[in-house]
Amino acid sequence: MAYDVTLILGDGVGPELAEAARRCIDATGVAINWDVQEAGTEVMERLGTPLPQSVLDSIRRTRCALKAPITTPVGSGFRSINVFLRQELGLYACIRPCKMYPGVRTYYTNVPIDLVIVRENTEDLYAGIEFERGKPETAAIVDEINRLCPERKVKTPPEHTGISVKPISFSASERIVRFAFEYARRYNRRKVTAVHKANIMKYTDGLFLEAARTVAACYPDIEFEDRIVDNMCMQLVQKPELYDVIVCPNLYGDIISDLAAGLVGGLGVAPGMNVGDSGAVFEATHGSAPKYKGLNKVNPTALVLSGVLMLRYLGETEAAHRLEKAVAAVIAEGKEVTYDLKPHRDDPTAVGTRQMAEAICRKVKELVSLPPR
Repeated sequence: MAYDVTLILGDGVGPELAEAARRCIDATGVAINWDVQEAGTEVMERLGTPLPQSVLDSIRRTRCALKAPITTPVGSGFRSINVFLRQELGLYACIRPCKMYPGVRTYYTNVPIDLVIVRENTEDLYAGIEFERGKPETAAIVDEINRLCPERKVKTPPEHTGISVKPISFSASERIVRFAFEYARRYNRRKVTAVHKANIMKYTDGLFLEAARTVAACYPDIEFEDRIVDNMCMQLVQKPELYDVIVCPNLYGDIISDLAAGLVGGLGVAPGMNVGDSGAVFEATHGSAPKYKGLNKVNPTALVLSGVLMLRYLGETEAAHRLEKAVAAVIAEGKEVTYDLKPHRDDPTAVGTRQMAEAICRKVKELVSLPPR
């Protein structure tokens, strides 16, 4: 069976990483018809938009995309291309695994870290409902807030004040928490932790926590707990091994997923996926690093591991297992890895993006006879 998959090249180091990930995925033997699409700053210069309609059309057709990093151009009309894609395509769940791989430099070498952050993608402050300082509509909103909530007035004048609205609904909260529990069941995870600030934001985060508790009651086989977000950050630094699947509203999920990536060695080894009812987009957590463009230097691991998530999504479990094992083996050997995976960043034995991808491809083929786990 051949799968149709959109490959978005991105910009900066994106095209190099896209080619590296594509080669590693193809090395598994899974048949994929890649529909290659361009997006980003160079496309903006040619077409006047960083995200052509053809990209959206392709994803809607294939229902599956691997996306290399994209820079959001200043003044393009997009607050964020990533946010736009999630909202436009209804990708309500962002999943960011953060897993320890021996050979990656980290302060937690003796701690078994294997976390999954499940982030709600459509609401919260990321909805982008903002009002600019000094605008008439901002003044009107401040006046209305002060009229409706005299005990909680906006104390600064509208000419000094910006306003951002934080919508959180029970329905979207219930949907993302249910996704987290279903994910935990599917991958034999033991616990789900809901993150919130309901002690202060009682009507938004409080609603998220209410939805989490309601859903948790339907999954007695999986342990459930909740944590206040600031305490969660401290807990992750002190004892990350106690946590498993962590489900969060949008903003907290964005912050905590980077914190968790830091625990296991940084964004260079942090994959991600955005899933909705009609498809999924797989992407590295890190950005486009334009200063490294064309230098064959950047670590391809995060996008290759995003390819692992994609193969699992497609039902190619054995191929996904081999590709992840190959990545782990190359990193553990420490010979054909990029500079950031060496004990010292100026190590002259470091290889480039292409060379590390080639090493992963060779390892995939060596592991072809391994059974799926």
